[in-house]
Amino acid sequence: MNYRIELAATAKADIRETTRWLRDEASQAVADRWLAGLDKAMATLASCPLLCPVAAENDKFDVEIRELLHGRKKNKYRIIFTIRDDQVFILYVRHVVRDEIEPETAP
Repeated sequence: MNYRIELAATAKADIRETTRWLRDEASQAVADRWLAGLDKAMATLASCPLLCPVAAENDKFDVEIRELLHGRKKNKYRIIFTIRDDQVFILYVRHVVRDEIEPETAP
């Protein structure tokens, strides 16, 4: 089964913020590479989202929350998503050191 990928406004904001930070702190090339890798990682969710583990904060939510890790070492990000019928709905893209998400802040 192929799933459609949709991004919540929160995920889009996370991506913009991280891209801007990488551009300002490293370079445009680094930001572009990160974004291309993120796009590639998110595209894998179209075919196999159920292979990803449930997120640590899953028990706090009424729906199942899963995550896909993207990056390496200290540059690792969590792609946090839920599955709705034939849709993968990406909620957040957050650095692994950030606090867990809370139901009150979820889209």
